[in-house]
Amino acid sequence: MVNDVITKFLEPTHLAKTNVKIEFKKRNSIVGIFVSSPDYEDLKSKNFWRIVSEVHIPEWKKTSDNKLAKIYSGSEFTRLTIAKEK
Repeated sequence: MVNDVITKFLEPTHLAKTNVKIEFKKRNSIVGIFVSSPDYEDLKSKNFWRIVSEVHIPEWKKTSDNKLAKIYSGSEFTRLTIAKEK
């Protein structure tokens, strides 16, 4: 996916607020939350995205520690949807 499509999906409603299911071209889908960090604009311009996986979301919501996030390439995304609540 191109960064314009991802940005349109995320901003302003879902960024750092909503769990998103991310489907990839060559790997299993994940559920995570896209987070805004000091380098957000720079990463976004290169189509890279900082995502906290579902396992770490409760801890991230308490601490906002960006070390819990991993950086993914948006070019590997095939589909973004709002994750269903468990």
